[in-house]
Amino acid sequence: MSGGSKMSGAKSFSISRRLVSMAYQKVHSNKRAGGVDGVSLDVFHERYRDHLYKLWNQMSSGSYIPPTVRLHEIPKKGGGLRPLGIPTIADRIAQTVVRGMLEPSLELIFHRDSYGYRPGKFAIDALSKARERCWRLNWVVDVDIKGYFDNIPHDLLMKALQRHCQVRWMLLYIERWLKAPYQKQNGSIVSRTKGVPQGSIIGPVLANLYLHYVMDKWLDREYSGCRFERYADDAIIHCRNMKEAESLKAALYERLKACGLELHPEKTQVVYCKDSNRRQKGMKQMSFDFLGYTFKPRLARNSQRGEWFTNWLPGVSNKSMRSMNEKMRKWHVLRQTTNNLQDVATELNPVLTGWINY
Repeated sequence: MSGGSKMSGAKSFSISRRLVSMAYQKVHSNKRAGGVDGVSLDVFHERYRDHLYKLWNQMSSGSYIPPTVRLHEIPKKGGGLRPLGIPTIADRIAQTVVRGMLEPSLELIFHRDSYGYRPGKFAIDALSKARERCWRLNWVVDVDIKGYFDNIPHDLLMKALQRHCQVRWMLLYIERWLKAPYQKQNGSIVSRTKGVPQGSIIGPVLANLYLHYVMDKWLDREYSGCRFERYADDAIIHCRNMKEAESLKAALYERLKACGLELHPEKTQVVYCKDSNRRQKGMKQMSFDFLGYTFKPRLARNSQRGEWFTNWLPGVSNKSMRSMNEKMRKWHVLRQTTNNLQDVATELNPVLTGWINY
């Protein structure tokens, strides 16, 4: 791709001030917290013209050095902590500039069955396609990649990136973002030699690009008859029989290992999609979780004949149900007598509507 020509001077690049301004408008509309410098979006906005000029000047001269990333660890549904990196406002704008330049060209090559963090693609689309394919193909490989975002090798990621981006200033800043250290709550600094920080603007695009080559294109080449749905690092692969599923699982383990990643040996499973028409006995695993839903055999009723039968259907997973219950317990609006019914509806309706639609 092209998008910036080198100007005179060893470290001077052509970057439009308009791109920086447009990136700021996007960041300003998202209303997220600030980073290690303690500068909030409201404080930044008070002198945003000065801040944007400084940022543009640094990026254009090649002197922009991303600051450390504030580390915020959040509990994972399955236990443990997920490291979430929170960039400064200025750094978020800089990343938005690069993402805006990079994303359109990568969208042209990304796989149709990759859904996560992509414009115009949604989790509900992946779920709908998974449901359709589970009815047609009897077996699924439920893929779990161990700590995907934290273990992406920088050298291999940059090699993949350079196939689609030759703009020097973009490559320069992406490499700097990959190496920007974390700052913990106690002030200690954690260096980074691999991985893409979750919480960054540029991270999801880079993570998608790496799995595009590691898994998506590899599956099309080596297992062309096996369709899949992938949402970031969460994926399921449909197979025609148990032998094919077991073979694919073993091959995928070796493929990820060669690319610096690890397939979780316990959580990655071969699943049989059992229903009234698929009655193979002795199968150990007959359910999987995908994007907050559990796919498994469920009782269904034929609308024409009124007969009950076993169908392979998705339903809200236990983890998602616990998460929703926990969120509702944290709502105290119903206990606050000062809130009238309209205030309660205004606060709760967007969340409840989102759950229902999903």
